[in-house]
Amino acid sequence: MLNTERLPLTGRRVQLMATCLCDAFYDDVAKATVQVLEHLGCTVGFPEAQTCCGQPAFNGGDWPASRKVVRHTVKTFAGDEPVIVPSGSCAAMLFHGAPLEFEKEPDLPAVESLGKRAWELGDFIVNGLGVKTWPGRFDSTIAFHRSCHTRGTASSAAASTLFASIAGLKVVEFGEGEQCCGFGGTFSVSFPNISTAMGNLKLDHVRAAKPDILVSGDMSCLMHMGGLAEKEGQPLKNMHLAQVLRDALKNGGLI
Repeated sequence: MLNTERLPLTGRRVQLMATCLCDAFYDDVAKATVQVLEHLGCTVGFPEAQTCCGQPAFNGGDWPASRKVVRHTVKTFAGDEPVIVPSGSCAAMLFHGAPLEFEKEPDLPAVESLGKRAWELGDFIVNGLGVKTWPGRFDSTIAFHRSCHTRGTASSAAASTLFASIAGLKVVEFGEGEQCCGFGGTFSVSFPNISTAMGNLKLDHVRAAKPDILVSGDMSCLMHMGGLAEKEGQPLKNMHLAQVLRDALKNGGLI
């Protein structure tokens, strides 16, 4: 699933795919992503016609419906600029899921072209722009959740590289760190009891490590685990990768 066939970067103009979760719940993640990219010297474009990456229908097995959404996404993000996505799962949909469902479709080349320009945020910073250290300061202990959709990609390693360089930030490992949080998009709707049990197990392991903050590059995982923790009456502060990077810059007086 590693997106290795990248198109060469041309300048530092990029397009932002904010994702459905930014639009509905995590608007500050979209803002933080823009601030981080602008700090790196990128000019950020935001195609207003964007909707969804097509993953919900894809995961649910309704590939004809998913293809309609993907075709719209290909049209909306036309051009040769990198498409930056603050979500490992949505990025993986563009460079892995979408090409699978278009294997026998005439517009496969256009879908593959978009996939080669799609980057998860941390992956883009470290492996696209070559930034290995992050300035500023973030005085907190974090637990970093590696989402299922970033397995086989460079995203988790990229985030870890950045975290290791931030002054004041400490990362604690927790038990069964590679296990799913239980969200799985439509899985949590179709199998709510199993999804909840998986999420609670993940939370038990995270809490045992006693972090100040739970961090992930996927908002869906944060929404799931944060919701479960809130329902239990034991709220757990959570932040997205982009927010940690942005706040480190703020704390260092860099933005």
